[in-house]
Amino acid sequence: MTLVVPFDGSELSQAALVRAIEFGTVFDEDVLAVTVIPDGNVDYARRKEWIGPEEPFDVDAIVSDLHRTVTDLCPSADYRHAVVDRYAPSGSVSKRVGEMAAAADASMVFIGSENAGHLVTSISSVGSSIAGGDTYDVVIVRDRTPAKIARLKNASPHRKPKSDFYLPG
Repeated sequence: MTLVVPFDGSELSQAALVRAIEFGTVFDEDVLAVTVIPDGNVDYARRKEWIGPEEPFDVDAIVSDLHRTVTDLCPSADYRHAVVDRYAPSGSVSKRVGEMAAAADASMVFIGSENAGHLVTSISSVGSSIAGGDTYDVVIVRDRTPAKIARLKNASPHRKPKSDFYLPG
């Protein structure tokens, strides 16, 4: 079983990743951060702050940056990404996240969401589709500043790094 975190690099997805690592430590489960990238969608990439205002879209650079963020926060976490069509609707993005969670045999999915106080179906972005499934439990993370982030980063027994495939040499 695996704890899966849809990860876009935002503060909430980082907080969700840290929470997942904390749970993974307790339950002795692996953690997998996943990102779905609409290929060539510059507007989407800029909204997510994956690229700057003048930067060109480069999926390899985006994946490298996100992977580095994951491993900087939680070196024991695995990271995977998928690329969808440039104009894929959010339903396609959430479907792909769900497929990645299913392939990883997810027992829990940790979603960073500002709308955690609302009904699950009101979760913005891809969260509602992912939270609506019944094959895994869902943890909604709404606090951007987990108190244990520094302690976890510096003292986790799971500091063994994973693949550096996308990290620059």
